[in-house]
Amino acid sequence: MANIVVVGAQWGDEGKGKIVDLLTSEADVVARYQGGNNAGHTVVIGGKQHILHLIPSGMLHKDKKCVIGNGVVIDPAAILEELDGLAQNGVIPGDNLLISKRAQVIMPWHKALDGANEGKKGGAKIGTTGRGIGPCYSEKMARTGVRISDLVDDGLLKEKIFKNTEDTNLLLNCVFGAEGFDAGKIFEEYRGYGQRLKDFIGDASLFLAEAIGGGKKVLFEGAQGTMLDIDHGTYPFVTSSNSTAGGACTGTGVPPTAIDGVLGVIKAYTTRVGAGPFPTELLDKTGDLIQERGREFGATTGRRRRCGWFDSVVARYAVRINGVTGFCLTKLDVLDACEKIRICSAYRYKGSLLKDMPTELDIFSRCEPIYEEMDGWKSSTAGIRDFGDLPVPARDYINRLEELSGAPFSIISTGPDRNETIMLENPFSWLHGNRPVERLQASR
Repeated sequence: MANIVVVGAQWGDEGKGKIVDLLTSEADVVARYQGGNNAGHTVVIGGKQHILHLIPSGMLHKDKKCVIGNGVVIDPAAILEELDGLAQNGVIPGDNLLISKRAQVIMPWHKALDGANEGKKGGAKIGTTGRGIGPCYSEKMARTGVRISDLVDDGLLKEKIFKNTEDTNLLLNCVFGAEGFDAGKIFEEYRGYGQRLKDFIGDASLFLAEAIGGGKKVLFEGAQGTMLDIDHGTYPFVTSSNSTAGGACTGTGVPPTAIDGVLGVIKAYTTRVGAGPFPTELLDKTGDLIQERGREFGATTGRRRRCGWFDSVVARYAVRINGVTGFCLTKLDVLDACEKIRICSAYRYKGSLLKDMPTELDIFSRCEPIYEEMDGWKSSTAGIRDFGDLPVPARDYINRLEELSGAPFSIISTGPDRNETIMLENPFSWLHGNRPVERLQASR
């Protein structure tokens, strides 16, 4: 038995979807633990692209149970659209999907408040997706939110909708000068969503406890990445939930003792979407080359991602915050065209050397990267499945990233398809962080 958390080790968009999909063949259950439809996983199977926003990537495998945990915020219209899209592609969700009764529901006023708040910030915009994620989490913390279980309880649903609509309309009208909502119409709409979703709703925490107790292997997947965590990311340019590994426990209702390992997914370079500091950002032809070769556009919003060199300070921080047992390195092939490749090994701030992530945003935004430079390999690594077949400079690059990051690289992704992968070590062989190191070294 092994239960593994897959977590983004940068600012999200690291390629977690492919890796979760790849590892699902080893798992019995795939559980999503935070975020909403403000994030997307792109999975390529046999050349066909699937983009998932709320449904765990495990849905593309037969005989796997998929769980959406209490830490996720759910737009019912969005998840139903996603379910319908999967059905059109021959993937028919049934008793293999379970949605936690405790998950929060995104309501129409959350989207309105999201847009209104962002609009008032002018040049200080955070860069939200406008899907109501932040306001929904805010309402959850205020203890007034609508839960998924409320959708099938007409009395409670009506009470919450009418009360929250009254409060929100006052805010929209008086503060933002915006039009309010009709509580009756919202009630009928969301009551209808409940009827369509009711067969998927259940006690996810209990199910996971029984699965783990019965020796099942669980794969926990999050959205976004370490640097977007509400507590540990580049606040306030973050998401509204705990995207780090600790969120797997609070977001699904399983204890920390149930987690055997954490796989950090990290790109061979760095990207981020939206506003906020980014020390290694490349605002030149090299950045454009990486952006073009990596097809760096958001799966959910289509926004162009900012691109930069690999940042080992961020990687070391991700190891510390998440307890990373091993890394999966993605998009190595994007760097095939580079003559020289740089790695940020530390920062310089006002003449001081910083090897660890500063907590203050003002300091972080003023940090200058200190680079090491390595030779590129100028040959294709796309689709390679054996570490020994990589060009020597590519192997040297990976080994140096491993040294600087502080955790071993267990998987190397050399393309978007499942099969385009070098598996140095199977994370499901981990048991509470123990690993056969000699086997990992021998594979090199």
